[in-house]
Parts: sequence; structure tokens; C-alpha cells
Amino acid sequence: MHEPKLPPNLLFGTATAAYQVEGAADEGGRGPSIWDTYCRTPGRVARGESGDVACDHYHRYREDVALLADLGVDLYRFSVSWPRVQPDGKGRPNAEGLAFYDRLVDAVLEAGIEPALTLYHWDLPQTLEDEGGWRVRDTARRFGEYTRIVAERLGDRVNRWITLNEPFCSAFVGHAVGRHAPGTREGTPALAAAHHLLLAHGTAVGELRAAGAGEVGITLNPDHLLPATGSEADRAAVERARTLHNRTWFDPLFTGAYPDNEKETWGELADGSYRREGDLEVIGRPLDFLGVNFYRPIMLRDAPHTQPDPALRTAADIGTEQVAFDGVRHTTMGWPVVPESFEELLVDLDRRYPGLPPILITENGSAEADEPDGDGRVHDGDRVAYLRAHLAALGRAIEAGVDVRGYFVWSLLDNFEWAYGYERRFGLVRVDYDSLERHPKDSYHWYRDYLASHRARRNQGE
Repeated sequence: MHEPKLPPNLLFGTATAAYQVEGAADEGGRGPSIWDTYCRTPGRVARGESGDVACDHYHRYREDVALLADLGVDLYRFSVSWPRVQPDGKGRPNAEGLAFYDRLVDAVLEAGIEPALTLYHWDLPQTLEDEGGWRVRDTARRFGEYTRIVAERLGDRVNRWITLNEPFCSAFVGHAVGRHAPGTREGTPALAAAHHLLLAHGTAVGELRAAGAGEVGITLNPDHLLPATGSEADRAAVERARTLHNRTWFDPLFTGAYPDNEKETWGELADGSYRREGDLEVIGRPLDFLGVNFYRPIMLRDAPHTQPDPALRTAADIGTEQVAFDGVRHTTMGWPVVPESFEELLVDLDRRYPGLPPILITENGSAEADEPDGDGRVHDGDRVAYLRAHLAALGRAIEAGVDVRGYFVWSLLDNFEWAYGYERRFGLVRVDYDSLERHPKDSYHWYRDYLASHRARRNQGE
């Protein structure tokens, strides 16, 4: 079957996140995070599961780096656990925690792979949450201190730095929908969390620049949003959703302004009381790249607000309702597989935000049923088809002029999938959660062969 040909200089990798793979929750001086607390709250996570053990990457990282080396990736994206470095989110660093990341970075480099380090992938130290979490400005300041600690320790070996992963999920899925930690349903405080996450990002950029970091960026998860019909009401619903999902992040980062339709989206919830003069200058500090995570499009229609009283609404209650896609395959997450939406999103972002920095696709992948056969092999043809189709869509976006420099598959390993526990599998490598043995799937072998072919083209200078 024809494989998509992408520019020879495009870099390829795969990704993980600390709470989803590390385990060792009570080892090495690590403190509790909001996800530890969330997982221990009855009814929050499927079957009461948690990331206490996860994939035991903390102890098995050399085995996982060997899988990366065999795969032939250029880059490995991972995250640092803030409570492993600063158990309470402040104060002196934890020597054992930093030593683990020393070992991991060294192993990755020894394998001939470049590390791409994410500073925050949702595991806020619980102590900071108890003091207000992302709802208060002080957490942004604390994040700057944490960034300085990690940069001083690893900056001599790590070139690519990502400040935040998907702040949309941290702010709105965590503080408005309640489906992620800390699991609250709030209005203005969720909007304050969004702002303070951006402020934390800008503060971290300043710290990284001062430390001489090579390339600095942020990872967002912009959504490709489609109206269910051509009606004016459905188009207006999409515009409100675009502010919630995309403009809240892109406008301050890349235009130096807040979205001009905040009142239409949130009403009096968007009171701006959490903003200060000079915040936009900090948030908008120049970046070397933009990380984009993409999995599926969303179709919406206008709908009544869930809460009739505007004062009682959450920040996610903006008068929209999702509509199912017909005639397409859905992954086990229930997400529609529409590869052309990937191309359309990237082209649309390039048009809406002229002068965006180069893009890294920091996550793309699919959750599939992944049942092993009698020999323990996983024939995940649907995942291979998903990746192949999305790489082809990426190629079309690049041909249309979008400046994309890299692509990461999510994920290297099956892992703890947040509120779904361990029932949803995204990995190129199957993890047996009883024995913790790793078993590469067909998609792993396909990606390895694809990268070998791509690397050959690169070496030939095509």
C-alpha cells in the first residue's frame, strides 16, 4: 500500500506523560498531585484505577528507551512530574526526583534520540491546589520557580522545551466540566485558571530564555469545529465554541489581545477580574515552535444552556451541543475518524494567525480495541490506517504552505488514560497491566518501517 511521503527533514517521534506512565507514586520523595487525589475520589475514574503503578516507567525506563531506539525515532517527548521535583510545588527541589530525570535524559541521548521535555502535563502538586491552584496568580509564579529548577538541572542536555500541555483541558475539562482533576464545575474561576495557565506559560518562557534554553514552545489542542447545519444559530454556536477551545489560547499568545467575543460566549462570567496590566506582554513572549495535538473534529449545534441562571453556569456551558458524525469509523474513545479535518485545521490556523511559529504535531493517534491473538500479537490495522491517513493529511497541509517541522505519535505505550483508567489503549506497544510486560503491536512495526524508509530518503537528500 502507498505510504505518504513527507518532507525528508521532517522529524518523527512518539510521546508519553509522567502520570500516565511513571508509576512509583510513593517513591523517590514524590509528593501527591491533583490526579492522585482525583483518582482516590469514588466514582471519578473507571473501576477506581489510578496512576500509582501505571507502566512502571520509573523503574523500566531503560526498557522503554530501548523500544524507542528500535523504533528509530528522532525525538522522544516526555513530561516531568512537578510533584516529583517539588513535592509541595515550592521550596527546595527533591534530589531523588531530579536524579530520575537525569538518568532518563542521559539514556535517551545515549540512544541517539533527542529529548523533548514538557514541564506540565496536568499533575499539579496537591499542596498548590489546596492553596487555590490555577485559580490564583501565585501558582503561575510558582511554576516559574519550578521551571528554573528543571532548566538549571537539565538545560545542558535538553534542547526542546514545552511549557504546558493542553491548557484547555487543565482549565475547562478540569475546572468547568469536572471530568479531569481537580474535578470541579466552575464559572469565573475556570476562566481565571485559563488566564493563569497562560501567565504561567509566559513566566516559564522567561525563565527558559534566561537559562539559555534552545527551543521553547507550548502545546495546544485546537479543535476543528463544524456547524451541524448552515443556520445562523449553529454558526454562532461554533464561534462561541471556537473561543472556548481555540481563541482563549491563540489570541493572547499570538495576537497580543484577548478574544473580542468573550461576552457573547460567557456573559458576565468573563469579568476579567483576574487580569493585570502587563499580563499580555508576558503571555505573548515569542516562541520557537507551537505544539499541536489533534485526534478528531467536533460537530456542534446551538442548544439551550444547561443552567438557565447565567450566574450559576460553568465556563463550559456556552449553549452548544455536540452532534454525532455519520458514516465514519469511530475509535474506542467514540471519536470520529475524519483525517481531512486534520489538514483543514492546520490550514485554518495558518490563515487565522499569520506569523505562527513552526508547528510540531506533538500528539496524534487513536485508541483501539487491541485484543491480542493466541500468540499475544496485536493486529491493530485500524490504528495503522488512522496513522497512515493522518500523515497523508499532514502532507497535504504542508504542501498548502503550513510550516510543520515534526510529528509525534501518541503514544509509545498503553497507559493510564485519565478518567478512563486502563480501558482505552493508545500505545504502539501493548502493556500487560498484570505483568507489566511490553509487546510491540503491528502499528509499532509499521511505524518502524515507515521511519526507516523516511530516514533513507533523508540520507539520500530527496
